Amino acid sequence: MRVLALDYGSARCGVAVSDPTGVLATPLEPVRRPASREGMGTLLALVREVQAERVIVGLPLSLSGADSDQTREARGFAAALGRRLPDVPVELYDERFTTRLAQRDGTGGSGGPRTSEDSRAAAHLLSSWLDRHAG
Repeated sequence: MRVLALDYGSARCGVAVSDPTGVLATPLEPVRRPASREGMGTLLALVREVQAERVIVGLPLSLSGADSDQTREARGFAAALGRRLPDVPVELYDERFTTRLAQRDGTGGSGGPRTSEDSRAAAHLLSSWLDRHAG
């Protein structure tokens, strides 16, 4: 199953996609202003282009697991995306530590150091989700 992961931010949304076997997570170019009409259109086209069968949106919970303003914004974005993708499940997934991991290792998935930090974080998010759902 091909899965698309999004590390949502209002200014930039990191993007990563799995290979068809669901093993590798590859960072892609981030999408600017993903909640805007243009940004949402770019994401919808990308879902079709990579033939994603599921979309994972990072949920930025606090370390204690509580919601914040950013968490509520990500939930709203995921709900809006889900309404635009009635045939593709959109799932929220805990993204704690993915940005920190992307900062620390400078890669993520099969991306190189020139890959955006946002998309490296999305690749870490996707790798975590794939590991959890393997088998």
